[in-house]
Amino acid sequence: MSLNKSQYSPLGAGGVDGGMSSSLYLVPTPLGNLKDITLRALDVLNAVDVILCEDTRTSSKLLQHYQIQKPLSPYHQHNEHKILNHLIEQLKAGKTMAVITDAGTPGISDPAFLLVRECLKNNIKVECLPGATAFVPALVNSGLPINRFAFEGFLPLKKGRHTLLTQLAVEERTMIFYESPLRLVKTLQDFMQYFGEQRKCSVSRELTKLFEENYQGSLYEVCNHFSSKTVKGEIVIVVEGKS
Repeated sequence: MSLNKSQYSPLGAGGVDGGMSSSLYLVPTPLGNLKDITLRALDVLNAVDVILCEDTRTSSKLLQHYQIQKPLSPYHQHNEHKILNHLIEQLKAGKTMAVITDAGTPGISDPAFLLVRECLKNNIKVECLPGATAFVPALVNSGLPINRFAFEGFLPLKKGRHTLLTQLAVEERTMIFYESPLRLVKTLQDFMQYFGEQRKCSVSRELTKLFEENYQGSLYEVCNHFSSKTVKGEIVIVVEGKS
């Protein structure tokens, strides 16, 4: 089987060697363990002109580990609207860019949507590489049905929270949420109120890191477990759908 030129190019068909004038690449980064990055992701990060990152300090550690020396530019929820047009103009002028976040896949509860949408409007090629996403291992090891699921990300803190939880109380698919360690217990208490104490649940934290924890049980059991300890790390909550 012969391979065409684009399959040898680090940037594939959308890269400089592939004849495209500009491209945007969404590159997943490790959740914690720096080894959880693909060879293709490293190739793309080495080949693009600039890397857009959520926090330059966090991303610098990953890039230094793999000896990648590329210009870093902050791209996060506080500036994504402000710099959108500037990025589009740079891409249209021929620059290639990669978007990375502190951990996981860009666009999954992290900035990327606005830039991707604007790129497509301007006929700028967008490629998303496969890779780490926190909710996937949390879902698979939860012991709950994974054939159908609903990813909800972060719940609203105040406005809209009651309405959404009321709607989700009758959701039959397995549900996935992201949460901060400081709000974990409060969210589990809300789930007990709206879903019932005996609804099955799994909480994963510090995925791929030294102190990774996956704890399963009823909402009541899981809430009691985390109420009695100091919670640290990024949190994924998986909740059983209504039977």
